[in-house]
Order: sequence, then structure tokens, then C-alpha cells
Amino acid sequence: MILYLHGFRSAPASHKAQALARRMAERGLTRDFWCEQLPHEPARAVALIEHAIDTARERFPQRMPTLVGSSLGGFYATHLAERHELAAVLVNPAVVAPISLEQWIGELDNFYTGERFMFTHEHVAQLRALDVPAITRPGRYWLLVEQGDEVLDYRDAVEKYRGARQSVLEGGNHGFTRWDAYLDAIIDFAGLRAP
Repeated sequence: MILYLHGFRSAPASHKAQALARRMAERGLTRDFWCEQLPHEPARAVALIEHAIDTARERFPQRMPTLVGSSLGGFYATHLAERHELAAVLVNPAVVAPISLEQWIGELDNFYTGERFMFTHEHVAQLRALDVPAITRPGRYWLLVEQGDEVLDYRDAVEKYRGARQSVLEGGNHGFTRWDAYLDAIIDFAGLRAP
């Protein structure tokens, strides 16, 4: 099963979430895909994902779910991969989320749903509590970054996931322009096959 974790101010309606859902459906894997709206409060977001992990383990006791996280979703995926010993695909991950998101404290809106919310100092503190200083098993990670990311410095991710499988691509942007070309490879990385 793949649990897709969208980024900050994003949603299941994002291109990456929708494209992966469509490709999995085309391959007969609809039941193996999970993506829900993550709360803007980090502690609540992680609690929701952990519930999805527990549910996936109950449904498929012989297989561990794979996390696929974009931006802030990659930050969450790293925390949860370490905590639950899961594989994770990280797409332009926010490796320094507590620092990079501190500038956004205040009232914000979701790019897809239009929902207004307050992002607070408490939320930044929650992100700090989730931070993973160093990954323990690089072999369970696959890093996908584009050097043209205008939001995050891709070099932070390259350093953080040293030893992991890495696809470091020239150009692009924070949205990861080559996403559609990697869908099948991501599904294969998760070890999924049509029933």
C-alpha cells in the first residue's frame, strides 16, 4: 500500500496525488492507495497518518506500507519511516521544515481547498519535535529532487539522505516537473503488483 503525504498548504487534489492515484487505478491498485487531507497542525497530521499506517497493517499484515511524501509530506514521511521502519519516497522534501516554515507564521490559505487557517509558533514547535537528525537505514529511502526547486535547497536533502537511493535532476521546480515519468517506478519501489 502507498500512503501519499501532500505538502504544506496542499491537498489530495494536487497534481502529484491525482496522477499517482490515476496510475495506480490503471494498474488495478486502487485499494492500495491512501491520500487524505492532512491537518495543518503537525501533531494532528502525524496522528492521522499513523492511523492510516495501522489500518494498512491490519489490511495487509504480510506487507508494510510505503510512504510517499512531497515537501512537508516528505518531512513527515521521514519521521514516520524511522518510527515504524517503513520505506519512503521523498519528493523535494522539506528537510529543515521547522526553519523554512517559521517565516509563514500567521493566517494562510490552502492552495486547493481555499480553507483559511492559522499557522502558529506552537506548530513550528511540533515540527521541531518531529525532526529526525539523521536517518538510520538509508536503504529504505528514495530521494527525488530537482535542482531548480525555488522553495527549498535540494542540497540539504542530498546531504540528509546520503547513502540512500537518489535521483537528483537538473532544472525543474518545487512541484517536481518530472513526476509523471516516475509513477511506475514509485509503484514498483513499493513492491505493488496488480491482484
